[in-house]
Amino acid sequence: MKKYELIGSPNSDGLRRVRNLDGKMGGWIESEANLSHEGSSWVADNAKVSGFAQVSGDAQVSGFAQVSGNSWVFGKAQVSGFAQVSGNSWVFGKAKVSDNAKVSGDAKVSGDAKVSGFAQVSDDAWVSDNAKVSGDAWVSYNAKVSDDAWVSDSAQVSDDAQVSGNSWVFGKAKVSGDAQVSGFAQVSDNAQVYGKAVISYEARVSGNAKVSGDSWVSGKLPVTSNQPAVSTVLNPSNL
Repeated sequence: MKKYELIGSPNSDGLRRVRNLDGKMGGWIESEANLSHEGSSWVADNAKVSGFAQVSGDAQVSGFAQVSGNSWVFGKAQVSGFAQVSGNSWVFGKAKVSDNAKVSGDAKVSGDAKVSGFAQVSDDAWVSDNAKVSGDAWVSYNAKVSDDAWVSDSAQVSDDAQVSGNSWVFGKAKVSGDAQVSGFAQVSDNAQVYGKAVISYEARVSGNAKVSGDSWVSGKLPVTSNQPAVSTVLNPSNL
């Protein structure tokens, strides 16, 4: 059974407005393939869904958000504000993409994850669980941000890097390569963590510090050096 109808002629973008069977006006879609007739999924306000993109399940797309390409918004996910979801990306579970955030490429945002501000999640990156990406932060390539981790400000997480646990990457920090940041660790300021470095267990890497190679920084150990990259194992003897 259909839950909405398309009304009027296509606008300049080739989109038509939706209206539910109670007469409530919704947003804009290119065809009925963009919005499922099953579940409570809906495109509201001035939101637009085009191309081969799909909104299904109980997902909601609202505000001035745009969902395009081959992207898929499903489950109980929400895309709102001026957010953009494009390419082959998926937003699902109870994930929320809001404000001016962008999810593109083959990226995935799932679970209760939140992407907000002007943040970008692109390529094959995956933000999951209760993770947050906000501000002007960028998560790209094959990077993963999971658990209760938070990437904010202008921080970047790229390549095959993983940020998990209750860790926080912020400021203008960069985590790349095969690096891992976990536990309650923090990487901030202009710090760089790359190679196969592991930052864990409440460690703090800040300033202009660089941690690379097979380094392991753990415990409540601060690394704030402006000197060349740390390439040794730094961990408390009681661990």
